[in-house]
Amino acid sequence: MSQPTAEAQLGAVVVASENPEPRRDPPPRNRRKITPRKVLGWVVVAVVLVITIFPFYWMLRTALSSNAALYANATSLLPVDFSLGGFERVFGLQSAEEAIAAGGSGADIDFWRYLGNSVVVATVVTVSQVFFSALAAYAFSRLQWRGRELVFSLFLLSLMVPLIFTLLPNFLLVKELGLVDTLLGIMLPNLFMAPFAIFFLRQFFMNVPKEVEEAALIDGAGKIRVFFTLITPMSAAPIATIAILTYITAWNDYFWPLMVSYSDSSRVLTVALGSFAAQTPQTGPDWAGLMAATLVAALPMIVLFACFAKRIVNSIGFSGIK
Repeated sequence: MSQPTAEAQLGAVVVASENPEPRRDPPPRNRRKITPRKVLGWVVVAVVLVITIFPFYWMLRTALSSNAALYANATSLLPVDFSLGGFERVFGLQSAEEAIAAGGSGADIDFWRYLGNSVVVATVVTVSQVFFSALAAYAFSRLQWRGRELVFSLFLLSLMVPLIFTLLPNFLLVKELGLVDTLLGIMLPNLFMAPFAIFFLRQFFMNVPKEVEEAALIDGAGKIRVFFTLITPMSAAPIATIAILTYITAWNDYFWPLMVSYSDSSRVLTVALGSFAAQTPQTGPDWAGLMAATLVAALPMIVLFACFAKRIVNSIGFSGIK
């Protein structure tokens, strides 16, 4: 077969250059259309966000103001006569004379002791309650025993009992045990299983494939070993979620520690700041000190929830609350 000559090849190139292939434009991007419904939705979200955040901003604005200037400029959106005196009174960095001169009550507050008590109570309650609740949830979801559903129903019914009904029996029990005005007395009612934690973890454990557990049992592992080496690592996300919720609840608890603690040795931060807020000077409420105390008590839990909010929502959705 004869090869094409150089003239033929050159002619083919010329023809190809005169008739180029049609240009293919890239496919158009899918741009989301801005509709009135979307605009209305964003407006509603913005309004709700402002309503939610504004009280915290107002607390910060008041805490950074001086009491004398607040009365003259009560409607100002910015701190009036910027001052850190409110935080200094909360942390005990002002003398009684300086606090009274700044519009405070002059009351002393041992902030670091109360903070340590709150950390101890919240940590011990969280670790103990999550541990025992996880064991109970595993028993309700995996172990077969007579009356299991009845006992679980009783646990769920306990969620309907108002907390106020349990305060007096718990107080009498703590008093009989001689644990009044102690950290252990504050922790005792919440130290073991919690119905909501059991329900929450049980829903997740039921979604764990049984084949995985059966394979471990065939290999010779016992129920306890399966729980600690298999179920617990697979359930790290929901366990962390219930731990965060338990820690926030224990940190914010106020009424029960107020009933049990009478001295600084067992007083937690929420009760101490409540006592500080109740000590109003004769010149009028110490608004800067009150808002600084409220902000200091709430800020750690706000930061904790903000850091783990996404995990909490994802775990609740994944556990299936069904």
